[in-house]
Amino acid sequence: MGLIAYIKSLFILQLLVGFVFVVSGLIINFIQLCTCVLWPIDRQLYRKINTRLSYSLWSQLVMLLEWWSGTECTIFTDQATVDKFGKEHVIIILNHNYEIDFLCGWTMCERYGVLGASKVLAKYELLKVPLIGWTWYFLEIVFCKRKWEEDRDTVFNGLTQLKDYPEFMWFLLYCEGTRFTPKKHEISMEVAESKGLPKLKYHLLPRTKGFTTTLSCLKGTVSAVYDVTLNFRDKKVPTLLGIVSGKKYMADMNITRYPVEEIPEDEKECATWLHKLYQRKDALQEHYEKEGSFPGPAIKPPRRLWTLLNFLFWATLLLTPLLNFACGVFVSGSPVLIVVFLIFCIIASIAVRRLISVSEVNKTGSTYGKMEGKKEN
Repeated sequence: MGLIAYIKSLFILQLLVGFVFVVSGLIINFIQLCTCVLWPIDRQLYRKINTRLSYSLWSQLVMLLEWWSGTECTIFTDQATVDKFGKEHVIIILNHNYEIDFLCGWTMCERYGVLGASKVLAKYELLKVPLIGWTWYFLEIVFCKRKWEEDRDTVFNGLTQLKDYPEFMWFLLYCEGTRFTPKKHEISMEVAESKGLPKLKYHLLPRTKGFTTTLSCLKGTVSAVYDVTLNFRDKKVPTLLGIVSGKKYMADMNITRYPVEEIPEDEKECATWLHKLYQRKDALQEHYEKEGSFPGPAIKPPRRLWTLLNFLFWATLLLTPLLNFACGVFVSGSPVLIVVFLIFCIIASIAVRRLISVSEVNKTGSTYGKMEGKKEN
């Protein structure tokens, strides 16, 4: 292990990075709360401000991927598709196999200037997660309980409200509904067999309702669907904890652009189109397993300095008084102050670890399969 790698693996340094993210996030959330007074006066101004505030928070996570761990992201697509990145409203369909798949998606959003305006159809439980859920709330993210009768009005109203969004947005959909695991895959393929649908090897059966509803509600706003298939070289399985520890991964993303005009408007035909799309995604994954790469030209979009500069700003602002305070505590020699400070450090470390656990595969808390056989696509 090299010196730099050793330094990145130090818990105290990781704790300081987590401290910057958490405290800056709370500050950003407070500012977002204050901007709510703008909503009835100038909704578009409110949105532009919150887009930039959320960028300041999310870009810290992107910084960890790009600069801290040095993870490289290569995209496989044609130049004509790349030329449209960041210049249109789109729906992103991404496979949900890894803890950091969202982070790889965010790094592409950042490199093409749409990170702050990125959207997602999120599960309702995330609304209660500090920083993440709160920031998303101010960004008008649509939260759903994955029970259509309860979600119908919320989803329709939330999506329709986004039709006049002033910034180009990439709307992420995990059509599989939950992260891939062997157990979930087994259950999903039983459902596929019962419905007479082709079985998938590397994906769960897509839930079509979210996609068809999103496409219908954002009709006239969204101009294309980007099908994104993510994989990692050497069959590595990256984790967010690995990123925080400075581990480097090599991510490959195959991106195919589908103009909305090519997608059927009829709900059943649109659902059939999505199933066929996942069959193509499965074939792409099979190709990657055999060849170790996706087909087509490879493009490496350069990382930008903004994420690093943003983090250095927050680190300077927050760590300077913290380190001065810590030095004062230990110089004072007061056992009470030292114990209180250590307790604060322990609580902070637990809080950071809890935030990381939100993305962990074995702690997602999914109930996938308990009602799957009763769901209708």
